[in-house]
Amino acid sequence: MSVFNRRQWIQAVSAASFGALATSGGTWSSVCGAEPKADSLPMQLYKSLTPEQRQKVCLPADHARRKYVSNWWYIHPEHRIPSTFDAEQQELIKKIFDSLHSADHQAAIQEQVLLDQYGEAKNAPAAGFFGTPDNEDFEFIFTGHHVTRRCNAHTDKGLGFGGNPIFYGHYPHPLTNMRANFNEAKDHPGNPYWYQGRLFNKFVAGLDGKQQQQGLVGLEPRSESPATVIQKPTEPRGLHGADLTADQKKLFLETVRGMLAMFRADDVNATVESIEKRNLVDKVHISWYSGKYDIGSDKVWDTWQIEGPELVWYFRGFPHIHCYFHLHG
Repeated sequence: MSVFNRRQWIQAVSAASFGALATSGGTWSSVCGAEPKADSLPMQLYKSLTPEQRQKVCLPADHARRKYVSNWWYIHPEHRIPSTFDAEQQELIKKIFDSLHSADHQAAIQEQVLLDQYGEAKNAPAAGFFGTPDNEDFEFIFTGHHVTRRCNAHTDKGLGFGGNPIFYGHYPHPLTNMRANFNEAKDHPGNPYWYQGRLFNKFVAGLDGKQQQQGLVGLEPRSESPATVIQKPTEPRGLHGADLTADQKKLFLETVRGMLAMFRADDVNATVESIEKRNLVDKVHISWYSGKYDIGSDKVWDTWQIEGPELVWYFRGFPHIHCYFHLHG
């Protein structure tokens, strides 16, 4: 077994590493276009690729895998980051990945991606591109176990999550024992994504008794099959967003913003703005699940869905956290 340590691919990146931007095009403000325009971090990576590398990791903009998402998959299974990119390119990939997350959450997310490789080279993440700089929707993608992230490769400014699905998930465990804690305890100790569950439960607590009954579902939540997990619901279940009061709709949007706080502020702002402009609150159904999906039977809801024709957000907390987010472009 080939064992990874923290220096062999996804180590936590210190704040000092962002100082490297000064040698690769300027400060964050200049990268984002406030001063002389520099290439975005994904564009720097793309331009550094050799023809052989581009053949391996670049797919057409309309490739079928662009809409794909799973809890464990690789955009290029035969071309993982450590064996495909040189040291400087790997450092760029780490900077890109970190830049997609807020500073308060970066270290925990880096740790999650490291742990979910289980110390084995066969589990190293894969990264690549959809399209070319000639495509307006030129996209960088990062995939692996419990991780799918995407961003527009033209800019370091977050444009929101409209378009293609992302995934995040985890169960804390020792690096060398992948089965430990597979079935998480209630309150998900040590899981970097459970803060979203706490916020969702605060939203539920702000509803009246009748609404809480409407939102509680005793059936199975949606399937995690990649073919269907982000499909719009055929039979909406739960509490209809249109039935929320004005104050509850405001609370819902505040909850959405808070739950997205792990991501960079530009993406959060653009996503919430899109939900507001498209009046998606009135179009979604909100549900949470009892039975085995309520770990500890404590009515602290571990599994919930926000789903409608243009938005699917599935937070599955049993046996451990899996999260799918898809906002149509």
